Amino acid sequence: MASLTKPKPHVGVVDHLVQLITATGSRHLRLPAEAPAAHPLDPLSPDEISQASAICNRHAADKGLPALRYNAITLQEPPKTLQLQFEAGLLTQPPPRQALCIIELPNLFQVAQVLVNLGTPGSVALWQQAEGIQPMVSADDTEEAEEIVANDPGVRKILRERYGITDMSMVAADPWYYGDRYVSDPSLKGRFIQCFMYMRNAPQDNHYAHPLDLVVNLELHSRRVLDCFMHDRPFAIPPTNANFVASLAQQERPWRTGLRPLNISQPEGPSFEVAGNAISWQKWNMRISFNYREGLVLHHVGYEDQGRVRPIMHRGSLVEIIVPYGDPRHPFEKKCAYDIVDYGLGFTSNSLELGCDCLGHIQYFDAVLNNSKGEPWIIKKAVCMHEEDHGLLWKHVEYRTGHSESRRSRRLVLSFIATVANYEYGFYWYFYQDGGIQYEVKLTGCLSTNGLSAGEGPEPTHGTLLAPGLNAQVHQHFFCARLDMAVDDPQGGAAITVTEVNVESDPEGPLNPYGVGFSAHETELQTELAARRRVDPSKSRVWKIKNYNSRNSMTGAPVSYKLVPAPSPPLYALPTSSHARRGIFATRNLWVTPHSEDESYPAGFHPLQAHGADGLEQWTSLDRNIANADCVIWHAFGVTHIPRIEDWPVMPVETTGFWLKPVNFFDANPGLDIPPEKNGASREVKVQGQQSGVYRQPTAAASSDCNHCNKEETCCNTSGPAPKATSKM
Repeated sequence: MASLTKPKPHVGVVDHLVQLITATGSRHLRLPAEAPAAHPLDPLSPDEISQASAICNRHAADKGLPALRYNAITLQEPPKTLQLQFEAGLLTQPPPRQALCIIELPNLFQVAQVLVNLGTPGSVALWQQAEGIQPMVSADDTEEAEEIVANDPGVRKILRERYGITDMSMVAADPWYYGDRYVSDPSLKGRFIQCFMYMRNAPQDNHYAHPLDLVVNLELHSRRVLDCFMHDRPFAIPPTNANFVASLAQQERPWRTGLRPLNISQPEGPSFEVAGNAISWQKWNMRISFNYREGLVLHHVGYEDQGRVRPIMHRGSLVEIIVPYGDPRHPFEKKCAYDIVDYGLGFTSNSLELGCDCLGHIQYFDAVLNNSKGEPWIIKKAVCMHEEDHGLLWKHVEYRTGHSESRRSRRLVLSFIATVANYEYGFYWYFYQDGGIQYEVKLTGCLSTNGLSAGEGPEPTHGTLLAPGLNAQVHQHFFCARLDMAVDDPQGGAAITVTEVNVESDPEGPLNPYGVGFSAHETELQTELAARRRVDPSKSRVWKIKNYNSRNSMTGAPVSYKLVPAPSPPLYALPTSSHARRGIFATRNLWVTPHSEDESYPAGFHPLQAHGADGLEQWTSLDRNIANADCVIWHAFGVTHIPRIEDWPVMPVETTGFWLKPVNFFDANPGLDIPPEKNGASREVKVQGQQSGVYRQPTAAASSDCNHCNKEETCCNTSGPAPKATSKM
């Protein structure tokens, strides 16, 4: 370690890694003799996770450090410049495999961020210890928090005396990160968790139907309960059961009938091809990875056009979620989850079920993560990939002749689902045959409930009454996607410009004498402060990501992809609130920054930062140039949830998301080359007693001129004789 250059103040681990790698010369990297034969972006294997923790354990023992608690062990992705050189074949060897380890030192109230060289023999490349940092809440943390609550004598006494509860197996504690975000005493050190408390009437009973007026605050490392909050008045636990588990739900309401099977069949198998983590489908090419924090990550997304794969996105993922609740009463003013920085989408992801979560011919990808001992932890079938019919892609009928042409749309779906306490999020990337990309979040799961507060009722003031005494508080969900766009630039988008397009009515005057004119107006966003933007449906606002160095062969216009946002609400928490200060990324829908290896997470790397706030607000305040630059697009979007009783006891899916659509990227509709096809498995349902009348029949000429099926027979792309000419248009 003595030979390493000391990092500059406030330079992060990733930036320091870049310094270390580039100092050796990017084209002549030396690998250990028996380096793993993996792609540089492949997630760590179980053996690599075990090797990384073993190397850290030996290093800690040599330093005389106490026992280590592993928060995360993940691939340290090579810097972007090296990735691009590797993909272009400019490196004699692939970049070295390295692991980033986030390690808690509980006895010292410190966190170590460690870079480990993998392979043989393996070594520690960088070991940084710091105070005042707390990493995310892991799966082991949540289990231990509930154990601490269940075994605490004081909590057991409160449950017995206040509620008459003695069976702790009927008690549930939902752990939420608390941390120094809310701890007022600066002398207190530790890993603070707040637990919202519930009870069950049976082992599988929905505990969210029975909240207690009890919030327990604890410190994980010392396994101590610090304090408990309760109302002063006696509290009546809401008694009404509301279940969704099949065995209990059927007792409360019988199953409906009449729903017949609907099967997805692909007799020749799916159309995609997979080689490791590389995927190709219908001209799309990409690579995927999975980590503890972001979950599914897309890399090197491109579309094959005129004999070459044109880059579209270098890297894309969801990087933050904030869920601020709107009840101002104590203790709910501190009820706000940051579902990625606090918990990690990878750590909370599901093992998906064939025929339930995923329908059709499915390709699954496993996720390899770690537990607190540094051991590999495998989530089977964490990522689902399939293709599905998506209705019409395009259609036109020439009404003069009755000739019809239509093509159905098929899309590739990559998805995973995360359970963060009461909520489920389904995350879906869709790739379309016309070059479009859609990102969709499906929100479901259970409402986080509470009893009515003192002085509140019979109706809640900041929520919805679900049953007598049972409240579901108003809240919001904001998501932030990080999109490192390439847009036909093999250098990963080294010269990208972002513009804003607004549609406005033309002023009345000689050029608009009838008042019907409207037009699109485009403005370049040249600096970071100028690029802090909000959605505006009233102006049909979109943002274009343009590459002036690549021009459309037909029009000469610069190629681009446009970001099409969904309508999104503002953050309703006041700017002075803790929710808005930490979740400031949600106050704008667009942010643009120059690419930096150390600017990856809009609310900071850890739930608790050693140097205070670190994120988009701080980075963009530098007001750096983003025109004709290697820049990153951050898109925040969300929903406001005013709960309905129809959201209870489990919520029907609600969706939000965005689109990326080509503009001047192709020389025509990319879906023109989809061959005509008639689905032979489709069947017409004959309805008895169908209304009689005159039905148009296809003419022989129309049948023989079918360009849809290339067959001389009646099909969906033919119609009857041309209707008589009318004046209607």
